[in-house]
Amino acid sequence: MSPDLQSVLLNWNIPPLTTIALLVTALIYVRGWLLIGRTRPKQFPEWRLFCFLGGLFSLFLAIASPLDTLDDRLLSAHMAQHFVFMSVAPPLLLLGAPQVPLLRGLPRPFVRNILGPLFRLHWLRKVGQFLTSLKPAWLLMNIAYLGWHVPRAYELALRSEGWHNLEHACFFFTSVLFWWPILRPWPTRRQALRWMLIPYILTADIVNTGLSAFLCFAGRPIYPSYALQTNPLGWNPIYDQAAAGGFMWVFGSTVFLIPAFWITLRLLSPNRGRRHMSAAPYPRGV
Repeated sequence: MSPDLQSVLLNWNIPPLTTIALLVTALIYVRGWLLIGRTRPKQFPEWRLFCFLGGLFSLFLAIASPLDTLDDRLLSAHMAQHFVFMSVAPPLLLLGAPQVPLLRGLPRPFVRNILGPLFRLHWLRKVGQFLTSLKPAWLLMNIAYLGWHVPRAYELALRSEGWHNLEHACFFFTSVLFWWPILRPWPTRRQALRWMLIPYILTADIVNTGLSAFLCFAGRPIYPSYALQTNPLGWNPIYDQAAAGGFMWVFGSTVFLIPAFWITLRLLSPNRGRRHMSAAPYPRGV
């Protein structure tokens, strides 16, 4: 291992405010999960806790590990960081069914006096339902994904820390919206699985495949900044770009195809008509 690469791999840049926010969120969720476990242990088994904490930890790795310190010198590391923001953290957090544990973990006066009036706003609920429906969620995620990979936007994010943070926030929050209709975390109204989820997922995979293939086969550096930097692995910019595209292609498609395959099996199951899930109310006291 070259001294340059070794120094980069050991160079963790831990942002204090974001790290504290992640730790506080973890503590609130754990407290809420323990309280709910007294009355609903089957609804919130241990795997939900592990998924949520795993999602928070993956966000920490994305913002503090060498994935972040390498992002302006190694395109493949930057694409791996984007992958965490879009395809690792959001589904893990949603699998943790975070709404109720987070509400139960917060102080009751704060939930009752501050969040309660917000939850009762009809227009706010309508906006949330609209943003997590199939068309808006698909469009927002893919517009953010393609838009920030346009060379001018990408180079702007590399030059400016503020724009870089905005880019990552766009990737993360639009991906939460995208995964919401697929996972529909409790107590969101559960609906019978629909065939429309299959093209919803597969067309997103087509978008990812198109961008990945473009990076793999462009034959020239798409983002000039990487041609001007010293690559810590000694790769030339074209090889690094092809590695980034290959990573996006393989791992991105895998994340899309697994739920598509699972949903297809469920839809073809002869018992699916008996498995319609009705709405589940919030537990009393939330």
